[in-house]
Amino acid sequence: MDREARTAMILRPLGAPSKRYLGLLAVGVVGILWFSYAWGFQHKYGLVVTGLSDWGTGGGVPWGLYVGSFIWWVGIAHGGIIISASVRLFHIEAFKPVARLAELLTLAALTVAALYILIHVGRPDRIVTSVLPALPRTFRTSPLAWDVIVITTYFVLTATYLGLTIRADLYALRDRLPRPLAPLYRVLLLGYEPEEDEKVERMAWWLALGVIVLAPLFLHGGVIPWLFALLPGEPGWEGGVQGPVFLSIALSSALGSVILLSYAMRRAYGWEDILDDRVFATLARFLALFALLFLWLQVQEVITGVAMAPAATAAAAEGKIGEPLYWVAIGLVGVALAYLSLQMLFPRLFSIERTVAVAALPVLGTLIEKTIFVIDGLRFPVFSLYKGVPGIYSPSWVEISTIVGAVSIVLLFFLLMSKVIPMVEVGKE
Repeated sequence: MDREARTAMILRPLGAPSKRYLGLLAVGVVGILWFSYAWGFQHKYGLVVTGLSDWGTGGGVPWGLYVGSFIWWVGIAHGGIIISASVRLFHIEAFKPVARLAELLTLAALTVAALYILIHVGRPDRIVTSVLPALPRTFRTSPLAWDVIVITTYFVLTATYLGLTIRADLYALRDRLPRPLAPLYRVLLLGYEPEEDEKVERMAWWLALGVIVLAPLFLHGGVIPWLFALLPGEPGWEGGVQGPVFLSIALSSALGSVILLSYAMRRAYGWEDILDDRVFATLARFLALFALLFLWLQVQEVITGVAMAPAATAAAAEGKIGEPLYWVAIGLVGVALAYLSLQMLFPRLFSIERTVAVAALPVLGTLIEKTIFVIDGLRFPVFSLYKGVPGIYSPSWVEISTIVGAVSIVLLFFLLMSKVIPMVEVGKE
């Protein structure tokens, strides 16, 4: 395909919206309206409408689907930007067509993760009246403070990275972009000169290096799991394995999500030549690798939890393996790994449709596993607030509605962004 034909194909999403596009837009709006109703219901009656409850006298757990979803979305965000940064830092050309999709996924996922903080504190004004004023004093000891710091840091880093890498495309395509959005493009191109491209490439390279160092080693491989792993009072959380586990979940869920997004763009705009079979085959191989790592680390957790472990650790491990939903999560990831492995061994089994269907399984499985991780860490504490009786928790319709709202927000984000910027890097000759 020549450059002009490729550019024309990349610009297809910026054209007039189709009926399918408007239908998806309507679905996203309905999902957000339903979420708004559920959140308003929670505001009216308080967190009592959730399945959450206090330790001890409440006989429940104070964290549940909200915190599990928060960790999951932050993981997708970190995994997404790692995918994009790997293209520039390690020259993984197979990921280049999906790099910008991964960057946008990171911004969308971080936005939703921040929303879950607002949802979980009960009243949004508490962020202004309680969390932010106390941040300078509590950032060393408060998990909530570290959550705010991590999300803010990575949002700024990712937005800067995307802004640097998109300016050349906007400048090159300025005469072919939607005219009603010209003021926005002028702002994004403020001060841009084509001569700056070499400097921008160097800046983007250093940002990519920062991403690769920060995300796997210190953020989703460090800070986020440390908030749990360093708490000996919750034996279901404690342990050095949590860093690798969190990282394997981040990359598995992000790779699965990128495959789903890429397929949606390919089907919607006929991008078979841009997002060709090799892109999906390569993404699938990496997904299989991190799915294998995830399952292996789960084996490590289970074995060290049931084989001659301290009583509290054994109780937490037995509670987890006795939960049917945990095995559903493991089964979803296991099925994906089995098919993707067979596909690599026998290339004739490769199918775009089957690969995409299988990629959705780890995305769902990791959400389930992370939520169970949060719940069981609180159901079996070392201290005796329960007097030997594990806490009880089941998510309410309000909590489940936030999943609908979160997915709807991400859907609308991509629908709107596809009408504003090129979703694939145009590149140079």
